[in-house]
Amino acid sequence: MTSSSSSHPLWQAIRTVPDFPKPGIDFYDITPLLRNHVNEVIDALLEALPTGLMDDIDCLVAIEARGFVFASLLAGRLGKSLILLRKPGKLPPPVANKAYALEYGEDTLEIQDDLDPAKVLLVDDILATGGTLKTALELCKSAGHSVEGVLVLLDLVNLHEKFPAPVYTVLEAE
Repeated sequence: MTSSSSSHPLWQAIRTVPDFPKPGIDFYDITPLLRNHVNEVIDALLEALPTGLMDDIDCLVAIEARGFVFASLLAGRLGKSLILLRKPGKLPPPVANKAYALEYGEDTLEIQDDLDPAKVLLVDDILATGGTLKTALELCKSAGHSVEGVLVLLDLVNLHEKFPAPVYTVLEAE
């Protein structure tokens, strides 16, 4: 599900960095958007969501690191709470964790394992191979949360298979 277009004005502020963080990877640098267009980005993310979805969401799940930025700004605008998914050792126990593969290595995410179940929306910057977001989805489900969808700024559609939850995005790249 998308409200995306390659002609979207936000594309003009995204810089593509070839061979970063390793050869063969094109890195989409969204930091210029955060410097100069943060309100437009938050507006566009909200516009990407179906009408009424946020009425059913209890809280947003922010995925470290850049997902923290978007989820925090969205939560503040919408009056929603946050659940943080962090790198190991950053959350107080009890936590559940899961390791996963990235396009350029491996990582692990943790979630607090003692929170009341909630209907959640996962929020991150980019959907690439899907490893981080699938791990986030699995961790949320294992903690008793119902994942109602995923919101990302940019979906790299050719790098992942069909995602097991609805994906809402502003921009797409092939």
